Amino acid sequence: EHLEWMADLPWSRETPPAPVEEEGAGGRLRRAREVLDAAHFGLHKAKARVVEYLAVQQLRREGKPPVLCFAGPPGVGKTSLARSVAEVLGRPFQRISLGGVRDEADIRGHRRTYVGSMPGRIVQGLKRAGVRDVVFLLDEVDKVGSGDARGDPSAALLEVLDPEQNHAFVDHYLHAPFDLSRAIFLATANDLRGVPPPLLDRMEVIHIGGYTHEEKLNIAVNHIVPRQLKDHGLSLDQLQFSEDILNHVIQGYTREAGVRSLERSVAAMCRAAAVQVAGEPDTSTAASFPIRWARWRMARSVQMRNMGQSVVDDACLQTTPRDACD
Repeated sequence: EHLEWMADLPWSRETPPAPVEEEGAGGRLRRAREVLDAAHFGLHKAKARVVEYLAVQQLRREGKPPVLCFAGPPGVGKTSLARSVAEVLGRPFQRISLGGVRDEADIRGHRRTYVGSMPGRIVQGLKRAGVRDVVFLLDEVDKVGSGDARGDPSAALLEVLDPEQNHAFVDHYLHAPFDLSRAIFLATANDLRGVPPPLLDRMEVIHIGGYTHEEKLNIAVNHIVPRQLKDHGLSLDQLQFSEDILNHVIQGYTREAGVRSLERSVAAMCRAAAVQVAGEPDTSTAASFPIRWARWRMARSVQMRNMGQSVVDDACLQTTPRDACD
């Protein structure tokens, strides 16, 4: 098995360079802005820094890029920004979740003397990607466990992220140096206070704040609602969300920095609509009575318990026939 890992790793295989667009050398940057604007609303400073990052990569492919760390509350688009970077560069994307990692072997790999030993997550990601210039996302780097008897995983990450050392990264399972200098490393964090100072010093932090009400409304109309309708097998003729309904949900029930609760609320309404549409005995009748008007009513009961409190949400979706709506 060790020889199979050695043979399958992309020791020198890289992603072929993308051809320059017909409109000139700046075509990739224009495409980068289009991809970022299509996938994210707002986040102007973060998107501007990503475009600068991509511009340097275009001018100097052999350079040592900095490690960008997107820091902000959950649900503001940190992971999707990293995916956009990989999409623009045309490279494979590998996400490594570091939440709760407390064993150094998860990064450096196990020694072959142990039963059930295997390479670390970095080498596993390289094998899945098939090229060595992959885009790695170190997700939730602030939740890496501190050092104990099993080693310090944050100290192992120092070698991975340091451009002066990662050209000869040694995985304990392979016991052979691998060049990680061609890979791009990005990171995300919710609370920078949980990142060890030496590790934080290796990264350039880009702060991403929460969305405003107008930004949430735009995201709901252009991204969340179309995606949830598709995921639940509904069409616009069967379920339509007015701006008044979305404003009511945003103001009353999704007071958070990101949009995850908003998406869950929209998904709950779609599920309620799917039950009514699927339960209609005649599909033509169901199509002739589209859900034109939806009222989102959430009754929240808070039950105090010994170990805290649990919030029970009850969603109710009401529908009216076409004649009543018109």
